[in-house]
Amino acid sequence: MLVSLFFLPWWTLFAATTDWPLPVVLVGTVLFAGALLAFPVLMVMGHGRRRQDRAARIADTTLGVVWVLFAWSALGGLLRLVLIAFGVGDPARSRIVALAVAVIATGLLVWGHNEAMRLPRVKRLDVTVPRLGRGLDGTRVVVLADTHYGPIDRARWSARVAEAVNELDADVVCHAGDIADGTLDQRRGQAAPLGTMRSRLAKVYVTGNHEYFGEAQGWLDHMGELGWEPLHNRHLVVERGGDSLVLAGVDDVTAASSGLAGHRANLDGALAGADPDLPVLLVAHQPKYVGQAAGAGIDLQVSGHTHGGQIWPFNFLVRIDQPVVHGLSRHGERTQLYTSRGTGFWGPPFRIFAPSEITLLTLRSA
Repeated sequence: MLVSLFFLPWWTLFAATTDWPLPVVLVGTVLFAGALLAFPVLMVMGHGRRRQDRAARIADTTLGVVWVLFAWSALGGLLRLVLIAFGVGDPARSRIVALAVAVIATGLLVWGHNEAMRLPRVKRLDVTVPRLGRGLDGTRVVVLADTHYGPIDRARWSARVAEAVNELDADVVCHAGDIADGTLDQRRGQAAPLGTMRSRLAKVYVTGNHEYFGEAQGWLDHMGELGWEPLHNRHLVVERGGDSLVLAGVDDVTAASSGLAGHRANLDGALAGADPDLPVLLVAHQPKYVGQAAGAGIDLQVSGHTHGGQIWPFNFLVRIDQPVVHGLSRHGERTQLYTSRGTGFWGPPFRIFAPSEITLLTLRSA
């Protein structure tokens, strides 16, 4: 698979009867061969035990670039068929395809990098929760997910996100997991602005799958120190206008296989002692937990994890694993699910046709 990922763009750009001058072919071949050989080494150095951020930055960027080149090289086959239909022969046909792929991929990568690094747009949505009391009508819930503080230092970006959240004057702020890639000591500075976020009623956090690659309990403890309520299979109740809402949270579905004692997704534990007549907002990192949520009659689940695919057309692969890629959906008779595209990005510093978001959900009673 890895060889195919590099081979198809190389073949499309340099070898497919393009008849480029030999020096051009040699330079292109050396670049692709060198990248192919270096990529797995850099991935291990960057994301293995050593966690060298510089190696991770190079490896992640390489992955994004080659994925975009691969996807558009595959689509270049359609252009090749069109040119054949119009009687365009080689080497002109293959050169047109190569140049089209190079121009489109370059444009998308430049645009996609700007999209990844920019302050996320605020996505606003009203969600009707039939069991919600009238006193809670208009409750403003801000959803963050997948900040993925990582090898690229985004402390300034993190501070701007905090400012944007505070401007929304939220009643509840939720972080649906995947705070960071790396250790707490490595990412402490980038995560610090989370401590400046304000809410009227509560700030709640659950673990994502990436926390279980490192220090899940450390992040739970640290979020508590920053003034958040870690919903480690537990709930709390908030009140407004004389009505109450249960805010519940569960560990990520991968927690059980992490080996950490007491870590697993436990919805029964999260709801233990909650009044069954009260509406429930559940924070669970992965959308596919909605099956359990619907079975328990949860009113609204908020999730992240998918990044909306992050780099098109990866969204089609995400859909194989998750019931929803992004947006509001209904499951069963009562349960609604909101899936965020995520606030940051994982790995490759690109977002292509999958914009990041800070989500403002306004809850409405029936």
